[in-house]
Amino acid sequence: MSRCALHRSAGHARSCPHVRARGTVLIVTIWVMLVLVGTVLVMARAMRVEGSGSANQVAALQASAVQLGAVQYVVAALEGLAGRMPSEQEMPCEGVLVGEGAFWIIRPGEDDRQQGYGLVSEAGKVNLNAAPAEMLADLPEMTAELAAAIVDWRDSDGELTPGGAESEYYLLLPEPYECKNDLLETIEEVMLIAGASQEILFGEDTSRNGVLDENENDGDQSDPSDDRNGNLDQGIYGFVTVYSIEANQAASGQQRVNVNSSQMQQLSSLLLEAFGEARALELMVLARRERPFANVLDFYFRTSLTAEEFESIADRITVSQSEDLRGLIDLRAAPQEVLACLGGLDASDVSALLAARPAADAEPGSILWVAEALDQDKAIAVGSYITTRSYQFSADIVSVSGNGRAFKRCRIVVDASQSPPRVIYRQDLTHLGWPLPQEILAQLRSGTALEKVVAGEYQEIL
Repeated sequence: MSRCALHRSAGHARSCPHVRARGTVLIVTIWVMLVLVGTVLVMARAMRVEGSGSANQVAALQASAVQLGAVQYVVAALEGLAGRMPSEQEMPCEGVLVGEGAFWIIRPGEDDRQQGYGLVSEAGKVNLNAAPAEMLADLPEMTAELAAAIVDWRDSDGELTPGGAESEYYLLLPEPYECKNDLLETIEEVMLIAGASQEILFGEDTSRNGVLDENENDGDQSDPSDDRNGNLDQGIYGFVTVYSIEANQAASGQQRVNVNSSQMQQLSSLLLEAFGEARALELMVLARRERPFANVLDFYFRTSLTAEEFESIADRITVSQSEDLRGLIDLRAAPQEVLACLGGLDASDVSALLAARPAADAEPGSILWVAEALDQDKAIAVGSYITTRSYQFSADIVSVSGNGRAFKRCRIVVDASQSPPRVIYRQDLTHLGWPLPQEILAQLRSGTALEKVVAGEYQEIL
């Protein structure tokens, strides 16, 4: 009998080295299996994360490609408009499908609970580089001190505007710098000017979508701090620009005739061509006697032109020698808050302009309707600041991938005064978050087809 058999017969089986060896192998095998299983799980998780990350990267690239397409869409739509706004039929801006993604061009709606869609005319705003301090001071939330400081910032001299600030103020700051004494290049540059603040510039609209979001109407519960009054304070951001400018030319491209010029031959030729010798002689006598004229409406009233006569030559005359006219406000596109900044107008005058003005996408015409909507003195008072053309447009573009995994947002400004139109400013706004209803992203991520989401044909997610 073997020694192991003797051990087993004696009740000492557990002490057999062969048995112990087999037990050890079993334990080691179990541990190896556990390690292998753990490794597989870790690798599977890593692969899942890698796959998810790759999908997110593809979605981000898709959203970026859609955004690039949207930018070119805007540029192409503005070609050849000659100063008018594209209509909704010419340029749809809500849920436009591009490949496997879509984009929206958003703007403030008719009220702060309704999202609007479309381009925004920069000429429908107050130009920070051209408006007098009194006009700037009438903007919502603007202070007289900041308005004066903006004038000091943009002018070329070091003379202090009452209430304003020059280099003496800025050089005493903890991080000193000189007063620019030159034109502003962006709206955000206002934040460098004495008296400016986030509240004045952006108000409560931290998402910059023109809509009263929940966090913008909850007091101090979340950023931003707001008054919880159910109305959106948009600050001045949506009502100011630095881009509006147009050539001092007629729509045909002809140079305009300066009615204030001491050289009257051009005006005489224009009047003779338009009205014949006898009427031209009458008007030339009045023009010589009444000049200088503050603006073309002043010329209309003081030379006693008929409405039909003025309509026929209004686009051919000017009171300025400048080749370019900066900061004229397109009355067809300006919101009520901007119209209220035109000096001397009260609420009834603003209402009259809103009721009388043609649509922004109508063909640009003369400003005769302003003379008919306002009394003579008020029409002349605003006549130096107004136009009926827009050549610079901003577009707030929101693009999304087809599966809703990624979105991009940017704001561009396009100058359509030349052919082809060109992008003169671009700012990424993706960091401000998704500005449209969250339901859109939720539906896309749940697998609802992009076409149905864009069309609003989807079921509510419970």
